[in-house]
Amino acid sequence: MGDNGMKTSRRQFVKAAGTAIGAFTIVPRHVLGRGQRPPSEKLNIGCVGITGRGSANLNGVKGENVIALCDVDTRRAGEAFDAFPQAKKYRDYRKMLDALERDLDAVVVSTPDHTHAVVLMDAMRRGKHVYSEKPLAHSIGEVRALRKAAHEHKVVTQLGNQGHSFNDIHTFWNRTKVRITTLP
Repeated sequence: MGDNGMKTSRRQFVKAAGTAIGAFTIVPRHVLGRGQRPPSEKLNIGCVGITGRGSANLNGVKGENVIALCDVDTRRAGEAFDAFPQAKKYRDYRKMLDALERDLDAVVVSTPDHTHAVVLMDAMRRGKHVYSEKPLAHSIGEVRALRKAAHEHKVVTQLGNQGHSFNDIHTFWNRTKVRITTLP
């Protein structure tokens, strides 16, 4: 019998039990643990171009699952390879994408400037989210093609421009009070 003297049906009991179990499974992790991210919430990332600027980008994704590293110069990439011993190593990004297409969530592209658009397009066509260093591409046509691919494949894209990520640039704009006006 329920609290109000009415019988509880089997259906009502199962519904109430299911709700209670469901509520327990969505308790925030900080309540149950020490605030650490469970592996199921980490991205599986592949990095293409891991020396020079690529090493800084690689350090930027250390909290995720770096499952693949790719660089044509394996001698220079040795330090990055050593820092991520569990990651699979590649010299050709196409082989990396072919081999890990089902496992990768995102790709970080830090290759020489003239190859960004090519690598990004291949990753996006495979449904991978992407981060790239600037420049994104070398022509308006390439940029438009990348924008179209991102929209069609419903992937998140981001372009790195570290010059605008420091507080100095924000302070400058706030202090100069630059006003943009349009003519009638």
